[in-house]
Amino acid sequence: MSRLKLSALAAGVALLGAGAVLVNGLPGPARASEMTVYKSVSCGCCAGWVEHMRQAGYTISVVAADDVTPVKTRHGVPEALWGCHTAVVDGKVIEGHAPAAAIAAFLRAPGAAKGLAVPGMPVGSPGMEAPGYAPEPYDVMAFGAGRPARLMTFRGDEPIGS
Repeated sequence: MSRLKLSALAAGVALLGAGAVLVNGLPGPARASEMTVYKSVSCGCCAGWVEHMRQAGYTISVVAADDVTPVKTRHGVPEALWGCHTAVVDGKVIEGHAPAAAIAAFLRAPGAAKGLAVPGMPVGSPGMEAPGYAPEPYDVMAFGAGRPARLMTFRGDEPIGS
């Protein structure tokens, strides 16, 4: 193909891309979605996490149950990563007190992982804030694509490190 034809083809592709931006606008952040949260009927900290997610723009349906173990098992959450509650959003599983920033990053990045988890109940994670106690660092783990792997590290709801 001649240089002239390649240049014309490249210009055409650029114009099509510019037209798409004019019609659709610039790409923006992932929009929040509907989320179903499965929690124990007796758990109080889950309400704090649900509020954190609502403030991030998610529409939440809460399903209270006497035992959420069957939900965790059905969605393939490794037992070592179990947390307080289990949520499902856009076909992905969120276990425990994961911050909205980690969930948004996870949902924007397509991949083989089926979910992410914050094992246990780290002090300072969303819903686990404790006046008078400093937030502890904790890892957000991705799971379902081989061995669980650290996705991000947080202190409170702020990412730290790389």
